[in-house]
Amino acid sequence: MIIRAGNAALLALSLLIAPRPSIAAEVTLLISNAVKTVMEDLAPRFEQATGHKLLITYGSTNPLKARIDKGDAFDMTILGESAVDDLIKAGKLDGASRSVVARSGMGVAIRKGAPKPDMSTTDAFKRTMLAAKSIAYQEDGLTGTYLKTLFARLGIAEAMKPKYRNTRGGEAVAAGEVEYGVMQISEVLYQEGADFAGPLPPEIQNYTNFPAAVSSNARQTETAKAVIKYFASRESVALMKKIGLEPPQ
Repeated sequence: MIIRAGNAALLALSLLIAPRPSIAAEVTLLISNAVKTVMEDLAPRFEQATGHKLLITYGSTNPLKARIDKGDAFDMTILGESAVDDLIKAGKLDGASRSVVARSGMGVAIRKGAPKPDMSTTDAFKRTMLAAKSIAYQEDGLTGTYLKTLFARLGIAEAMKPKYRNTRGGEAVAAGEVEYGVMQISEVLYQEGADFAGPLPPEIQNYTNFPAAVSSNARQTETAKAVIKYFASRESVALMKKIGLEPPQ
């Protein structure tokens, strides 16, 4: 049998999740923005191959974690590692289902066509930030948590305060509202109207693992586990690499 390349992922998925259910399930997912781009591709493939429907809410890790803490109903989540581990300890997530699906580094977005700043070293990154007219990142997300510590370590925390806008960096850059956006690399690469200026220098780079886990009170436990299993497939991993996500280490 000859399999066309475009159908390879669907065939692999159908083999992973067989037999096809007679009654389709609706699976509720709370997903970090860091993996939104890849989910917008993978979710329809999963739905087509299985007949299930994925109902996805995207957001920053910390606000989504707060929703889970408050008792929001859902079946599966993908968040930053520390948030997932905290929720497992709190009994909100099934620890046995935990599986790291990808990791992401941080980078800088600029408006499409704008000159790329020098970020080759820590000193160069520091100079770029100090020279910036404005910078955007989400204070309550993983990026904001790390940058608060990083700017303090670099001695520029006070200088950055008047430049800062609390919003999604890629969107603000694309709209011309700010000069730079700092965010997960996977969020930059497919932001329409923005270019990827580059990653943070290696010595100050911050990688975040993104585990998936099933809710302790999931209504669609087995289907949620099947979604996680699909994320580990060769086709899914290859797609993640294309958008700046790295395989778990």
